[in-house]
Amino acid sequence: MSHRPDALVLDFVEWIAASPRRYSEVMEAWKTSCRRLTIWEDVIDQGLVQRCRLDGQLSIEATDAGRDLLAKTRQGLQRTHAAMAASAGD
Repeated sequence: MSHRPDALVLDFVEWIAASPRRYSEVMEAWKTSCRRLTIWEDVIDQGLVQRCRLDGQLSIEATDAGRDLLAKTRQGLQRTHAAMAASAGD
């Protein structure tokens, strides 16, 4: 079964993958009071990001699985755009 990742999950992982972030920065940028918005728990549970130490401080970084997800998503988007361009030329 193919699972299409949620756009918010992709946004979160892409933001973390660009550069490891301090835990405090992540919590400030992605805080919510909505119990239904579980982005933090979702990406940790899916193994897409992980806690680490950076210069002795708790930080968050993308895992190999997170970077793989981004790469696969980008490849899928490129194929979709190429197919759309080809059909528009017909």
